[in-house]
Amino acid sequence: MSVNDNDLSLDAPSAAGALSLSVQRWQNGQWQTPVPDHVAQEVAIAVVLNGISHTVMMATPGSFEDFALGFAYSEGLIDHPGQLYGVDVQVQDRGIELHLEVAAEIEWRVRERRRSLAGRTGCGLCGAESLTQVQRSLAPVASVGLPASVLVRAHEQLQQQQTLQAITGATHAAAWVNGRGDIACLREDVGRHNALDKLIGAMLRQQISANAGAVLITSRASFEMVQKTVALGAGVLAAVSAPTALAVQTAQAANLCLAGFVRPHQLVAYSFPERLQEN
Repeated sequence: MSVNDNDLSLDAPSAAGALSLSVQRWQNGQWQTPVPDHVAQEVAIAVVLNGISHTVMMATPGSFEDFALGFAYSEGLIDHPGQLYGVDVQVQDRGIELHLEVAAEIEWRVRERRRSLAGRTGCGLCGAESLTQVQRSLAPVASVGLPASVLVRAHEQLQQQQTLQAITGATHAAAWVNGRGDIACLREDVGRHNALDKLIGAMLRQQISANAGAVLITSRASFEMVQKTVALGAGVLAAVSAPTALAVQTAQAANLCLAGFVRPHQLVAYSFPERLQEN
């Protein structure tokens, strides 16, 4: 695939989070005629809380309020949505700054957990200044029982609802699945952690009960994806790919039912498989 910088149409987004450009494909030994295509946007997003620079993430622009709330909540910077008073989106030449106004009584956390390095795409741990900031103490989640067929049913809907992935092939998704197996809320981003933070923020804003279904993600179930799900209070996390060993250990300790390799007609239970039994 060949891309000419002059072909980038930065002012012509074809969908939220995507840009149009012209590409040329090499196939069967010869170059094909240039055709229009789309790429996912990836920009530096700086998170600033009460004027204090916290971290920089590489993310897909959009759903800024969801991302800000979900990130602040899942990272333990705020205890509840009411402590986030407002989000000011400031577009800069080299990226975007999200200025979060948080309650004064929790500003000490921001100063204590200030991060000094810019993260890679969706890397929520890059720049953490101590190991205690990585593995936080979280209350165990409530036990949730959900038939495995519900998760498989949700997986069947997943691709159809990933509009950004469909046109770019470059984004992850995090979805909320209700007890019937329907996807009730979904967010996309080039970073898997960012997609989950956006989903968490959307659920908090919409006051969706976290223990009435499951979180479904299109990536592997890393330790941090498990930790963010536990912070949300959800009882089930299902991933299209595999979990890591630390993710499984964290899920077991937090009473989280963890499933991986969710595919048509199958999945693998890594913790509390009895909760995924058919009624």
